[in-house]
Amino acid sequence: MEHDALDAGEARYELVISVDARRSGQYSDAEKPRMRERIYRVLETAFAQAGVGRDAVHMEDRGDGVLVSVPGRIAVTRLLGLWMVEVHENLREENRSLLVPLGLRVAMHVGPVRHDSRGISGRAVDLTCRLADSAVARQLLDRERADLVLAVSDSLYVDVVSAGGKFIEPARFSPARLALKEGEVSAWFHLPGRPAPDVGPIAPEEPSAPAGGPPAAPVGGPEAALAAMDDALAARAAAAAGRRVDDGDGDDGDGADRYRAQGDLSVHRNNVYQQPVHIGRVTGDSHRKD
Repeated sequence: MEHDALDAGEARYELVISVDARRSGQYSDAEKPRMRERIYRVLETAFAQAGVGRDAVHMEDRGDGVLVSVPGRIAVTRLLGLWMVEVHENLREENRSLLVPLGLRVAMHVGPVRHDSRGISGRAVDLTCRLADSAVARQLLDRERADLVLAVSDSLYVDVVSAGGKFIEPARFSPARLALKEGEVSAWFHLPGRPAPDVGPIAPEEPSAPAGGPPAAPVGGPEAALAAMDDALAARAAAAAGRRVDDGDGDDGDGADRYRAQGDLSVHRNNVYQQPVHIGRVTGDSHRKD
């Protein structure tokens, strides 16, 4: 992309877009070139379909993704709206013929960007890349079995998304707090073609480890994270069964109980057996009952 009076010290407010492929490390060396071809085909076709000339934007290859900056003369709403719709549809078309579908994490933010002969830089670039690589974006893509997740910065949501527009539905975005290397930030997440996603319970971001030390544990430790997951699964199962789960507040409610076990668990209450019964299982070559 051509810039008048190109100057590495001059920052320009631009839309930054970061695109990353899901689990790119699981692709073999033979598969990665085809994955990259699909990413570029999806993005570049979407630019053409949205009426944005390929030479009007700056694109950098990131191996398993693409970094894009869009100048201010192109409306941000066009990228948030029509371009994202076309990216989603193109990606779905690509995935129809794939046994392992390609998943993309896309992030957007508007801020000061500096260009030089090697590419772009600045805090706006760093934040956009962090959002695309966040745990919330990764886990939403996997948990919801989606093709595409979009993350936008809080400022972009407030300034542009919240006002709505063609193909932009603010009610379909959900907020989340992220603990990034630079500190805590707010961001908004969207799964194209779906209602606002439920971002919880999702494991928190893990702060980077001190030099030479082990990674820092999530807030509350592993036990707290596992307990939160157990609570969510128990609540979901209870809702499906039409009963209440004890929330630990001491209220017996309707008498429903929740059990946690590392192995097999059998619960028998108020049963009358008319003949001898065996409870448990036989393991190994012996006839010992567990």
